[in-house]
Amino acid sequence: MIRSYLLLFGLFFGLGCMAQNSENVKKWTLQECVDQAWEKNLTLQLSKLTVRDQEVNVRQAKAERYPTLNSGANYGFNWGRGIDPTTNQFISQRVGFTGFSANTGVVLFAGFQRNNIIRRGMVDLNASKKDLEDARNDIALNVASLYLNVIFNKELLNNNLTQLASTRQQLERTRALVNAGSLPISNLLDLQSQLATNEVNVINAENALNLSLLDLKQALLIPAGETFDIVVPDLEVDQEAIVGLDIEEIYRGSLAVQPDIKSADLNIESAARAEDIAKGAMYPRLSLNGSLGSNYSDAVDNERNLIDGTREVIEPIGFVENTNEVVLTRRTVPNVVGTDNNYSVTEQFDDNLNQSLSLNVSIPIFNGLATRSDIQRSKIQKQMAEINARQVRQTLRQVIEQAYYDAVAASKNYEAALKQVESLEESYRVAKQQYDLGVINFVDYQVAENNLFQARSDLVRNKYDLIFRIKILDFYQGKTITF
Repeated sequence: MIRSYLLLFGLFFGLGCMAQNSENVKKWTLQECVDQAWEKNLTLQLSKLTVRDQEVNVRQAKAERYPTLNSGANYGFNWGRGIDPTTNQFISQRVGFTGFSANTGVVLFAGFQRNNIIRRGMVDLNASKKDLEDARNDIALNVASLYLNVIFNKELLNNNLTQLASTRQQLERTRALVNAGSLPISNLLDLQSQLATNEVNVINAENALNLSLLDLKQALLIPAGETFDIVVPDLEVDQEAIVGLDIEEIYRGSLAVQPDIKSADLNIESAARAEDIAKGAMYPRLSLNGSLGSNYSDAVDNERNLIDGTREVIEPIGFVENTNEVVLTRRTVPNVVGTDNNYSVTEQFDDNLNQSLSLNVSIPIFNGLATRSDIQRSKIQKQMAEINARQVRQTLRQVIEQAYYDAVAASKNYEAALKQVESLEESYRVAKQQYDLGVINFVDYQVAENNLFQARSDLVRNKYDLIFRIKILDFYQGKTITF
């Protein structure tokens, strides 16, 4: 007996401490929990990075329409026999040289590939945003389920506490009657046994509540040791919410709002753009290129020849076979009239300046069937995307049909549970009166009491099951889940 009272005291003391501590704990609303999950969820962070990666791809694709520009410079020394980079003559000395160059190029036509790459990048970006939205919806739905489970376990705990309090009250009354000799001691022993059972039920309900809170904290990435509680809203069951709902109407409305449907359709468009890109490789490629460069060599030794027009010179180029007669040729060379000892680096760069501008065309003729294979693969990918879109739609229809009939079944179960509780409350009231008068024994009274509290627990379970089923239907109709 003392042991039972100690257990009861410890239980209520612990619950009292928990209640006192919970008053100082911040209580989270559903929206706060969803916002926390959106901020901390790692899968969602990866989806956000995917969107950012697609944004980078689109910016890069747009930038590739503009001309490229690159520049470079060099500086070095050459020893031994080599070529003077400014005169292209062989010399045998150490030569210091430097130079610079710049080149630019732009693709004028490439089978419209660049435009199609940009369009495909935009489509992929929008698809990744829809995937992100779908991930956010999944997280919100999961958090709402966990949140509702906490509320359910709180109410279940309160129901068990109510049963425990009722048993304690009945125990004290029975003890007084036993001491007065009005009831046998067996009734007291039976109630003590029932009290112990109720205490175990309270402990189990408390453990279930703690586990549901832990599940919610883990979904929000809140450490298990951190104090946490939620706001319990006043939830009413709206059984009329599913009256008049049509599965086909819900499905058609869901097609317009569900992001996974839009993502699947965008994937088809992306595959079509990929096919256009592959076909673009069959067209000629036209590009415009230009370059600018110059160089300097210290082999000139700050000296250059002064040229005044040209002159003709006669030079031997060989001998006639058998006669050894010298063969001469006439050629035109610069007319050197002197030298300039003030040949600066700047002037040498100016003299060696070279420029080029070219228009290039590349016509594909045969490349090992690579282009044709790319086109065939892109067509296959498009067909796969179309099948996937149909599969997503089929899955959505099946999920909505299941959710609708689950809601209908939950509504019927809740209505039956309400009637059962009303009936058992009256049965319990009559049994309690009869037990107090000694008309029935404790076993009959205990059966009536246990049936009532079990029915109340079932009612709580059916209530929150129905609420959640209705919220799922709201979700597929594009409504925000709120409690």
